[in-house]
Amino acid sequence: MCGIVGAVSLRNIVPILVEGLKRLEYRGYDSCGVAVHQNGALRRARSTSRVAELDAQVRAEHIEGFTGIAHTRWATHGAPAVHNAHPHFSRDRIALVHNGIIENHDELRAELKTKGYVFDSQTDTEVIAHLVDSLYDGDLFDAVKRATLRLKGAYGIAVFCRDEPHRVVGAREGSPMVLGVGQGENFVASDAMALAGVTDQIIYLEEGDVVDLQLGKYWVETRAGSDGFVRVERPVRTVYAHTGAAELGPYRHFMQKEIFEQPRAVGDTLQGVEAITPTLFGENAEAVFKDIDSVLILACGTSYYAGSTAKYWLESIAKIPTSVEIASEYRYRDSVPNPKSLVVTISQSGETADTIAALKHARGLGMEHTLTICNVSTSAMVRECKLAYITRAGVEIGVASTKAFTTQLAGLFLLTLALAKVRGNLSPESEAAHLKAMRHLPVALQAVLALEPQIMAWSEEFAKKQNALFLGRGLHYPIALEGALKLKEISYIHAEAYPAGELKHGPLALVDASMPVVTVAPNDTLVDKLKSNMQEVRARGGELYVFADADTRIESEPGVHVIRMPEHYGALSPILHVVPLQLLAYHTACARGTDVDKPRNLAKSVTVE
Repeated sequence: MCGIVGAVSLRNIVPILVEGLKRLEYRGYDSCGVAVHQNGALRRARSTSRVAELDAQVRAEHIEGFTGIAHTRWATHGAPAVHNAHPHFSRDRIALVHNGIIENHDELRAELKTKGYVFDSQTDTEVIAHLVDSLYDGDLFDAVKRATLRLKGAYGIAVFCRDEPHRVVGAREGSPMVLGVGQGENFVASDAMALAGVTDQIIYLEEGDVVDLQLGKYWVETRAGSDGFVRVERPVRTVYAHTGAAELGPYRHFMQKEIFEQPRAVGDTLQGVEAITPTLFGENAEAVFKDIDSVLILACGTSYYAGSTAKYWLESIAKIPTSVEIASEYRYRDSVPNPKSLVVTISQSGETADTIAALKHARGLGMEHTLTICNVSTSAMVRECKLAYITRAGVEIGVASTKAFTTQLAGLFLLTLALAKVRGNLSPESEAAHLKAMRHLPVALQAVLALEPQIMAWSEEFAKKQNALFLGRGLHYPIALEGALKLKEISYIHAEAYPAGELKHGPLALVDASMPVVTVAPNDTLVDKLKSNMQEVRARGGELYVFADADTRIESEPGVHVIRMPEHYGALSPILHVVPLQLLAYHTACARGTDVDKPRNLAKSVTVE
């Protein structure tokens, strides 16, 4: 969600800025822009099209410069329009880009209007630009520091000034920003991936940091109290961004590529796991695991469904009470804190604003045992938590998460087994059996992917529909939820998921011949109950589309379409059963001609509340 790139150099940095934006396109955006210091003045180009069109525009207009900033915007304040696109100017002297939301922008806007500032947009970002300009007296770094003291909310900003060539200032509070250290040049960005191929020397800015970038030098100051700043040293890390990760290869979309990368991603996530031990999650994990008596999972979106699946594992295998909370709701209600609860956050990016805020809220309530399941080892989530398990999904470009979800499930299953072992609920025989099953997951996933042609045939029918119902029971109810989410995200078909036993308590009223009902049907202890629920659908003329294990004895007949899964996989079955639901959503979206990788109104990394 929203991307920032900035640079100070002795070379034309426009190609670097544009390439950086291209690397951040996967986050989702609806406008983009670039601004540079050129011949003693500010120049910019903005577009509501893709970065490729912006690139053509800057080339056609010969926009070049040694100092500049660029941005991809996901609209919050103001419609997706050129006048709302970043960078924003103030009096042709200050240029600024911003990620986040400024909560006190209305009062600042009113104040600035009394000082004669004219607003050209509806954005909260333009307020920051004018605020910096109003405080500017020849030192941009000082003006930005003073401006941040007035801001309430979340921000990651990059700003430069017409009157100070070769200087860019960045700042962060609640929105990620990194500093890239080059040879005689320096960079700032919202994600280290934006700087892949430019520099691998990265500094992760902390909350309240303001950074001053100049030629061959930089320094960081951080907020100290309510009205001052102190100089700080932040460690430089070598970060190898995967420059080849954004290559499609033989695939039509990144989502399809990432679905097919799941055998490797799960295998990589489980690589090196030879035994179940708490140290997989950190040196102090065993002491923490022995001290807890419950688990609290905090997550959003797809990660929330991963946590909902893990609840079944944790309570049935580890025998530990578990609650799962939607992170965006958790900190806005009165809850009963338990200092002996393990707070588990789940995030692909590790920068999800709602989840980080929920984590901080839990800690503020006295819950200090924290662990994250995350795909980015250098993320804010990992730095905030005492324990971590890093999934190895690799870069995920498609907005609709696929391989991040299955690797999260793999990490959560390991957590389940580790807690079960510490609590004396995992025998050596069970441990060996689970390890064997996990090692076989990549092969089992490959067999599921081979079902793609059959699923493509179904997608032609789904593409004609406007509504769909997904059913699952027990451990597979969260998988039905995830399947419905995928379909609505990328095909724009309205889809809902229910525990199959809830059909007769309301959703059955929706079922008729035009309503496809997708059913997740593993051969578990609830399969006979599920068959009864399926008969309720057939009795009302509903069309059933069933992903069934081979030995469930569910046969194809008029109104019942069955695709057989290669094998039943016991407790790990959710990791396999979600894959055909991903493929169904993907091919339905393709058949409907939607923008699969960048669905409307959605963003990849949700860094604002």
